[in-house]
Amino acid sequence: MRNLNYELKQLCRRNRDGSFATQRDRERVLDLVASQLHDMGYRHMAAESLKPKHVERLVERWQAEGLAVGTIKNRMAELRWWAEKIGKQNVIARDNDHYGIGNRQYVTNVSKARDLNGGELARITDPYTAMSLRLQAAFGLRRGESIKIRPEWADRGDRLALKDTWTKGGRAREIPIRNAEQRQVLDEAKALAGRGSLIPAERSYVEQLRRFEYQCAAARVHRIHGRRHQYAQTRYRELTGWPAPAAGGPRSRDLTPSQRELDREARLTISEELGHEREQITAVYLGR
Repeated sequence: MRNLNYELKQLCRRNRDGSFATQRDRERVLDLVASQLHDMGYRHMAAESLKPKHVERLVERWQAEGLAVGTIKNRMAELRWWAEKIGKQNVIARDNDHYGIGNRQYVTNVSKARDLNGGELARITDPYTAMSLRLQAAFGLRRGESIKIRPEWADRGDRLALKDTWTKGGRAREIPIRNAEQRQVLDEAKALAGRGSLIPAERSYVEQLRRFEYQCAAARVHRIHGRRHQYAQTRYRELTGWPAPAAGGPRSRDLTPSQRELDREARLTISEELGHEREQITAVYLGR
């Protein structure tokens, strides 16, 4: 058993708060949280190690997975319980609104897309972090994918190929190279990385991930996942001819039958390009 999983299990068993069902559910949620933190690169955490960045990364993951607001709020309650038991209540904001967790269903028609602007990039001093951010914006990559990618290997001319070892869930996929901006970013990434990845030779993946997080925090580059939202909404407009509901476009009920079919096909395409198994997850990015 991993160290954090074990320590959280012991923390639960030393603090029997609530009913038996409450205790059981808390232990299950915190075990999941520990495993997800490990999957995201936080490999040597102890129960006392909880920091604001861990909470933010978890919330971003849960939102990207399209979890219901109620589910996310329940998990936040268990994170606050954890923080309280280790005497670090201030690690987690008191208000869920701080993390963009609303009072209604999470999938709304309010856009969470964010462009990557030149001012943000200018504040990034690590060229590898800057290039990862640019690839995220150009191809809708996840953070880990944008760090692990080997641009020379991935470049297949008219498409970007992602290895299963770079992606969440181990699902290889391809993303079309559709415009000159994508081609320019990819060519510059190849020039920087050579035949390797966007992890400098002297660093491990976890070390580069930490550097990425530090650079973004220092440069005030937040809501990284918003680049994937922007990619999805741009692709939706290209494929359908109208903006996504989250970007002010028509809702499903306002579409004609032929438009609904085009909408469904576009969402399937975007789901595949983003690396999701279910078309329904695109509602998180595009609205309904």
